Amino acid sequence: MSVPASPVVSPRAAAAAATPRKAVALISGGLDSMLAAKVMLEQGIHVEGINFFTGFCVEGHTHAIRASKQNKPKRNNALWSAEQLGIKLHIIDVIEEYKDVVINPKHGYGAHLNPCLDCKGFMVRKAREWMEARGFDFIITGEVVGQRPMSQRKDTMPVVARESGAFDRLLRPLCAKILPPTLPEREGWVDRDKLLDFSGRNRKPQMALAAQFGLNDYAQPAGGCCFLTDGNYTRRLGDLWEHRGDKRYELDDILLLKIGRHLRPRPNFKMIVAREEGETNFLMGYRRDFTHLTATSHPGPLVLIEGELGDDDLLLAARLTARFGQGRAADKVAVEIHPRGGEALTLEVAPLHPDEIPESWYL
Repeated sequence: MSVPASPVVSPRAAAAAATPRKAVALISGGLDSMLAAKVMLEQGIHVEGINFFTGFCVEGHTHAIRASKQNKPKRNNALWSAEQLGIKLHIIDVIEEYKDVVINPKHGYGAHLNPCLDCKGFMVRKAREWMEARGFDFIITGEVVGQRPMSQRKDTMPVVARESGAFDRLLRPLCAKILPPTLPEREGWVDRDKLLDFSGRNRKPQMALAAQFGLNDYAQPAGGCCFLTDGNYTRRLGDLWEHRGDKRYELDDILLLKIGRHLRPRPNFKMIVAREEGETNFLMGYRRDFTHLTATSHPGPLVLIEGELGDDDLLLAARLTARFGQGRAADKVAVEIHPRGGEALTLEVAPLHPDEIPESWYL
């Protein structure tokens, strides 16, 4: 009786099978990064996630503050994605380092103040540093050729790989088949045949792959995950820089830009008006740092003032405060003003009529 011959296994393949390769995945909380990690897990790669906190993320702040009419749980989608995948997630604060990306982007801004190409290069560079410090083998992202106009073009993807220092240790599993083979593919750490060839902005291939993996609940991609791609937000940020005279910001600045109505009735001051209870509660934490106003004769929002107010400015700010409260139709509303570091005073004012509030005041 003959004995079947043992399959010939190359030393490289035997070593790869004996020691699973390790990849760090950039996890944004969106579907693409979740799928990219899942594709690698399916190939037996040890994957850990990394998420960089810049302060500009859409979720995790306003979603937790503002009341929602939808019966959806408030969650950090990056943490939730990692939990669904069964991988560790490392959240890293890069607020200070990221300022130079926002203020001085080498490759410029997109449609708003979004430095997307510089941002992607920064994120991959930080992931490369993390990878090298911990003995991981390569980096994976959820990028798809043609999905984003700045950072996810076939001609800009090599720029990210080069400027980040990741070079061919950067693997994009969702579109790898239409890109040159990377080191993990050439070395046999991953099977290129099991990678994808997604391209363009159509989300149907990703949704079909998610269904195949049994992933039925994931963050929707509409609008991106960064406030710097939002025209309303970046208009406020541009106004902040213009009136400060330079392009600087702190974490409190970028958090406050996300909250409430912002109005600049006059060049020397801006008002932040809470729109609901959650925003009022959040702004309460800043009362000691700003002049603030609130109506006392009628329910109304908390209002913070950024800038210096003269007597005429105080009257205008009080009338606007009255306008945004439940006394807007009253003849008079009592508004209490708390100057920063000064004594409180109360003014009885007539609320401004909507026709007296130019659209140009709104930021």
